[in-house]
Amino acid sequence: MNQPNNSRAVVYVVVLALTAIVWILRGLGLFAFLPGFVLWILIGLSIVLTIVNGLIEVR
Repeated sequence: MNQPNNSRAVVYVVVLALTAIVWILRGLGLFAFLPGFVLWILIGLSIVLTIVNGLIEVR
């Protein structure tokens, strides 16, 4: 695996992990102060990165 693919994978995993952590902690009430749109932005970013990574892998 060359460097660009590796860094892209790291960014993808970090965004997915951050989204999952925020979602879980907000569900438990620890991040209740966090506005809902922040979670939606993270979920949207995860979806966009999934689509972009899929398109790059197909090429």
